Amino acid sequence: MSDITELLPCPDPVQLLAADGSAVEPSEQARARGYAMPAPEDLLAVWRAMVLGRRFDAQATALTKQGRLAVYPSSRGQDACQVAPILALEEHDWLFPTYRDSMALVTHGIDPVQVLTLLRGDWHCGYDPRATRTAPQCTPLATQAVHAAGAAHGIARRGTDALALCLIGDGATSEGDFHEGLNFAAVFEAPTVFLVQNNKYAISVPLAKQTRAPALAYKGVGYGVRSEQVDGNDPAAVLAVMREAYAHARSGKGPVLVEAHTYRMEAHTNADDATRYRTADEVDEWTGQDPIVRLQAYLVAQGHLDDARIQEVRDEAEALAADLRTRMNAEPTVEPLELFDHVYAEPTPQLREQREMVRGEIDSHVTTEEMEEAR
Repeated sequence: MSDITELLPCPDPVQLLAADGSAVEPSEQARARGYAMPAPEDLLAVWRAMVLGRRFDAQATALTKQGRLAVYPSSRGQDACQVAPILALEEHDWLFPTYRDSMALVTHGIDPVQVLTLLRGDWHCGYDPRATRTAPQCTPLATQAVHAAGAAHGIARRGTDALALCLIGDGATSEGDFHEGLNFAAVFEAPTVFLVQNNKYAISVPLAKQTRAPALAYKGVGYGVRSEQVDGNDPAAVLAVMREAYAHARSGKGPVLVEAHTYRMEAHTNADDATRYRTADEVDEWTGQDPIVRLQAYLVAQGHLDDARIQEVRDEAEALAADLRTRMNAEPTVEPLELFDHVYAEPTPQLREQREMVRGEIDSHVTTEEMEEAR
């Protein structure tokens, strides 16, 4: 039986950088858990990936307005949570994302066009989950928590030191699958790290109407899961906390639940009107806690970053956005019968019947066109 104090999160979210970019002395509890300022080169990597990710996110939002995407859930403001945990993963780890984690997938090295394929309705999830060790972006809330726990259990049975990272939103903690995933991972000591990006709203439902818990991190304690909470807009703290969480999970000590306190700057999706449930003053307050601005200020003050490098990365981000625009503006070549591929490893009789029905409709359509041309 674990000592309850080992499971409890720090009373206050772990923080290493203040909103103005100045260094903050970690609390006694944070120091005891080994949280310390990451090396400059690691912070520079996080900063660069956030700049690229932010530009990708803005371009995806623009593509939605142009009708190139059916929908896009922006993660602007949650950049530190999208980038730092991904950069801390190892190549053989698995990632289980949600529909809002497109920036995380780009940071993970997946082609941005493949990331957006699902959101424009082309073909399945857009990328190869096996090759990328990344599950499809999950739209149903919290179902990926069970998937991650099961995958991690399988990883452990194979005797490797890989882990599964499950990204999840605060609204998903109100779903049964979230609790089932935590309990399963705890019972089987599966190397799973659950990262709750608490952006304060489940679409339009504020956190106060979802739970009476002092913090979502405490939800892990009841399942015997080590838990932590971190300032999700502090990239240095997020990186430090996630590294320790990964080390805990890899060591065979079981899963970890991390709650990152952050904020979604844009609406839930392009179909949402956020002004109906939150104020401009609230948004302005969180704008002052921008994770990119915070980390950049620290790196500049420490002499690790200068104007030339800042411009170089901005240019790199613009080139990425231009390439994304060009490729997304090209009409995709689609094969309707691919709709039936990869639904089951072995197609069912019903699926084969449906495929032939569609094939017949296509052949009939082509024949009709040919007849009209012949006239």
